Amino acid sequence: MGDNPEELFPICTPGASDSTSFDEVAELLWLSGRPITHAIMMMIPEAWENHATMDPARRAFYEYHSLLMEPWDGPAAVSFSDGSLVGATLDRNGLRPGRYWITEDGLVVFASEVGVVDIEPAKVVKKGRVSPGKMFLVDTDAGRIVADEEIKAELAAAEPWAEWLEHNLISLKDLPEREHVVHTSASVNLRQRTFGYTQEELRILLGPMARTGAEPLGAMGSDTPIAVLSNRPRLLFDYFVQSFAQVTNPPLDAIREELVTSLRTSIGPNGNLLASTEVRQPQVSLDFPVIDNDELAKIANIESADGDRLAIKVRGLYRVAGGEAALRARLTEICEQVSGAINRGVQYLVLSDRESNAQWAPIPSLLLISAVHHHLLRSATRTKTALVVEAGDVREVHHVALLIGYGAAAVNPYLAMESVEELIRCDDIVGVTPEQGVYNLIKGLGKGVLKIMSKMGISTVASYCGAQTFEALGLSQELVDEFFSGTRSQLGGIGLEVLAAEVAARHAMAYPEDGVEQAHRPLLGGGEYQWRREGEPHLFNPDTVFRLQHATRERRYDIFKNYTKAVDDQSANLMTLRGLLNFKTGVRPAISIDEVEPISEIVKRFSTGAMSYGSISQEAHETLAIAMNQLGGKSNTGEGGEDVDRLLDPRRRSAIKQVASGRFGVTSLYLSNAEDIQIKMAQGAKPGEGGQLMAQKVYPWIASTRHSTPGVGLISPPPHHDIYSIEDLAQLIYDLKRANPSARVHVKLVSEVGIGTVAAGVTKSKADVVLVSGHDGGTGASPLNSLKHAGAPWELGLAETQQTLILNGLRDRVVVQVDGQLKTGRDVVIAALLGAEEYGFATAPLVVSGCVMMRVCHLDTCPVGVATQNPELRARFTGKPEFVVNFFEFLAQEVREILAELGFRSLQEAIGQVDALNAQQAVDHWKADGLNLAPILQNQSFDADVPLRNLVPQHHELDKHFDQQLITMAAEALADRSPVKISVPVVNTDRSVGTMLGHEVTKKFGIEVLGTDTIDVTLTGQAGQSLGAFLPAGITLRLFGDSNDYVGKGLSGGRIIVRPERSNIFVAEENVIAGNVIGYGATSGEIFLRGQVGERFLVRNSGATAVAEGIGDHGCEYMTGGRALILGRTGRNFGAGMSGGVAYVLDLRHSRVNKQALESGELQLHELDQEDFEFVTELLRKHQEETGSTLAARLLADLEDSPELTTARFTKVLPRDYAAVLDTRKKASTEGLDPDSDVVWKRILEVTGG
Repeated sequence: MGDNPEELFPICTPGASDSTSFDEVAELLWLSGRPITHAIMMMIPEAWENHATMDPARRAFYEYHSLLMEPWDGPAAVSFSDGSLVGATLDRNGLRPGRYWITEDGLVVFASEVGVVDIEPAKVVKKGRVSPGKMFLVDTDAGRIVADEEIKAELAAAEPWAEWLEHNLISLKDLPEREHVVHTSASVNLRQRTFGYTQEELRILLGPMARTGAEPLGAMGSDTPIAVLSNRPRLLFDYFVQSFAQVTNPPLDAIREELVTSLRTSIGPNGNLLASTEVRQPQVSLDFPVIDNDELAKIANIESADGDRLAIKVRGLYRVAGGEAALRARLTEICEQVSGAINRGVQYLVLSDRESNAQWAPIPSLLLISAVHHHLLRSATRTKTALVVEAGDVREVHHVALLIGYGAAAVNPYLAMESVEELIRCDDIVGVTPEQGVYNLIKGLGKGVLKIMSKMGISTVASYCGAQTFEALGLSQELVDEFFSGTRSQLGGIGLEVLAAEVAARHAMAYPEDGVEQAHRPLLGGGEYQWRREGEPHLFNPDTVFRLQHATRERRYDIFKNYTKAVDDQSANLMTLRGLLNFKTGVRPAISIDEVEPISEIVKRFSTGAMSYGSISQEAHETLAIAMNQLGGKSNTGEGGEDVDRLLDPRRRSAIKQVASGRFGVTSLYLSNAEDIQIKMAQGAKPGEGGQLMAQKVYPWIASTRHSTPGVGLISPPPHHDIYSIEDLAQLIYDLKRANPSARVHVKLVSEVGIGTVAAGVTKSKADVVLVSGHDGGTGASPLNSLKHAGAPWELGLAETQQTLILNGLRDRVVVQVDGQLKTGRDVVIAALLGAEEYGFATAPLVVSGCVMMRVCHLDTCPVGVATQNPELRARFTGKPEFVVNFFEFLAQEVREILAELGFRSLQEAIGQVDALNAQQAVDHWKADGLNLAPILQNQSFDADVPLRNLVPQHHELDKHFDQQLITMAAEALADRSPVKISVPVVNTDRSVGTMLGHEVTKKFGIEVLGTDTIDVTLTGQAGQSLGAFLPAGITLRLFGDSNDYVGKGLSGGRIIVRPERSNIFVAEENVIAGNVIGYGATSGEIFLRGQVGERFLVRNSGATAVAEGIGDHGCEYMTGGRALILGRTGRNFGAGMSGGVAYVLDLRHSRVNKQALESGELQLHELDQEDFEFVTELLRKHQEETGSTLAARLLADLEDSPELTTARFTKVLPRDYAAVLDTRKKASTEGLDPDSDVVWKRILEVTGG
């Protein structure tokens, strides 16, 4: 470090990019004396935590270095050099592609795709790829390529890492046991009141977690006030919302891809990062960041080898009577106490809010941890201690995530655990012991934190600790700067005085002013999650639901006005941000309503929300579609596809076809019959998460529409597996525009800080529509923590999107749409003035159709037939299209009335005119008076001639697409089905080859598909991304060369063959011929690949048959149908989430199959029976014929010469429930029963446990 180490600071340039910071730290580690490979392995380690077969020495290397530095997490393909070594590595989950070619004369080309340099095929001796967590290295001094195994074996042997690890890592289990303390019922009740517990929280939050070990689910979004607008004292946690990944990097699936995630951590002081010798700085190893009371006691009593106390407990209490001043003084005192303790050598600080009484109230644990964390950061002593929180106010996943995010190494939610024990003792929770209940609670909280981390694409809790991936919503900038530095707070809000007042209000529930304590006083009822008369107000309550249904069923506009007045009055009474905005009359002269555009024009801007057929009933779905088609508006399929009968019926079809991560039913036919195509990047009620349709809701008619199997559950992954970056999103937009050139392509985003930047990127990627969804949108099922604590109000996201697009000169190129609990004409006009041109509604039309807000959509028990597939419940559905028509026409009429008052003749005139809005000058409310809505209204500062709305269409360059020549050459086939053969060269800038041709075929022939190989196209060269995307039956693409990522995406019956160029000299099966994510969402067709491919082969395949000669990690993930034949090495985590279809794998190592699926029996491994033998033999023969595969030829010869030995090399991977359902349906058919009948359905549920 030299004599003046301060001269090096700052190590990381403030305000610089992530890549710059990474580069600066990598250089620092290299300058400390480590090889560059060592530095990179420290910063981007492999996923070693759950790698059962990793070499112990290498594992010790990674684990030792985890004590010094957490992983730099996220999708990355990083290249590096020290002047002689040149290398590259991928992130632990392989979320970026890395391909390389080596020529006979020693040239090495590494890039994110193939075809970037023109090289004579005959000169290439090796074509490979970098795998997740692996390293590709060229030693230019030695003139050789160094294998990943060699690099890591050398570093693993460089020092006795395992020995150093043993010196420095203490297992929590090895610390002395402490006495378990059981608290009395009176003590638990008193403290529950102190911390503001409600009966609802015990019943809805803690009860389910204690019973099942999983976080509870809810439905229908959130329509209660955000914390800063609530009249009730709210926990500090409620003033923060979770950030999540959308577009710029992908969320993770923490369940199916558990092998790359880790909740393990070590707590304690950090050692010298720059030391090249052993660092002696012991830390305690934790398997989970949530610890029970006994584990906390162990940490609180840690001693050194000499018997010195290494831990102290800091009391987080203050004199409640002193209000803000006492709270601030106590925080200052605690920070000084903590600094003194660290100077004395204390290494573990337990911040505790126990032992409150009538005089001493608990400091909110989040305020306490963040104040101490930032104090230590400012004093440069943060790495000298571990912060552990003992908190009584923690009772849900969001709370734990916040504490870890603001610096806690571990969290002990003691009162939540004691509450669970009390509930079990009182028989309010049955079927579990107190010990099991607490264990389940800890498991549920920990797994929930993992899911929240995953929404940001963060894999390890060590990387999440202190990451502050939250936005403050309703906290003053002064409070944030002082205690939560680095957090964004867009609108300001409350200060420390209000926080103290909220603590005092809760404290008074336990210690009333009269001084008379009631030992068993009942808790408040709650009402945050379900409407209660005495609870938090809901915009949709029994009164507003009744008025809306009565008005639309009787076509009574007067009653509709009563409904909208009730909703708007509630909104104005501080339930929504838009309730704080007023229309500014007089800016323009009011006009007669007769001068305002008619209802028929306004309703064209309305659409219904993306509710899948599966989440809601056929009756509800079709009612909305019929109504919107009648009006000229648009309904949305949601992500469940659309039945062909409806798809081709102009009266019943949905105009907007959604493309979500599950890709259910996304075919060429589906896309070609769309007016709009919507890419769902996120959903307001659960951004960053996927979804699951439980087996009991996958009725035969749902399975048919989704190209799946009745009675077998379906998973929607958290990410789109073809979108790991903004460039990938641009590619999907490109694909979809070629799958239907006349359809607009939407991108659906969820409101959060930074959405403007994302929207600008989406617009540059040539989306036609950007949809901003509010955090409060409805859903059929969502974890309650997401429903309440993820995302921001649409007013914020819409304003930021509008302003950013204008600032970047992009506003005129894109249509902006908004949705999220829109209910009245006032909501629509405010959205228009903030910049939205189109408006989405979901909850309100469902209420019109009969929904009574029971919020049990996820249980398939909807009593009014809306959110259910149960035929008996569906019979209760009373909705009609005319009711929905009435709602939207009434809404449009109310919009007309407001426009007339404001002097606008049309909605188009009003778009972006924020000068017609103003924030309430004085808000008479004890919390909301600190809000500053000026950022929402900043459009006023733009020049008068700046475009405020969409004026020009995106230029998609469709006339320049590669397929234009194919369409011309295939004219005879398109005219009369005549077979044609085409031969053309291709380069890697030719993307989505075959997709536009496929659209022309589908548009012309529809369900009367072309015969196999009618249009037979031979390509030579390196194809760009998405070769054969959504390719329909009748088209065959034969590529001699190489392909990049996403081959056969959405394959819809077509055929794709990829084989090396004829002049290639290498062994095909030992080299890579195609990229990642092959056959994503394919529904039918064939893919033959002569060579190896990358990660996620056949992810979410529904029906295609594909052959490859080696695959990467996560093969056949989420597969629901079709067949795979894999003739080479298989990567890790094979078959994760696979619920259908069959995979035949050559020489399969069982350790490569998803561990959880094997242990649970969800996946079964079988030998081939005679039917399998015949199928594999025939498919091998076909593969050999189509690709010239020498590997297939050898296997066919072996099958003929020694059939038993060769057959034994194959393993059949089969999902258990899928096999059981197919067997049940087959037996029913032999009995003469209809496989889709109720009788057979009951049998299916019996065999699957549904």
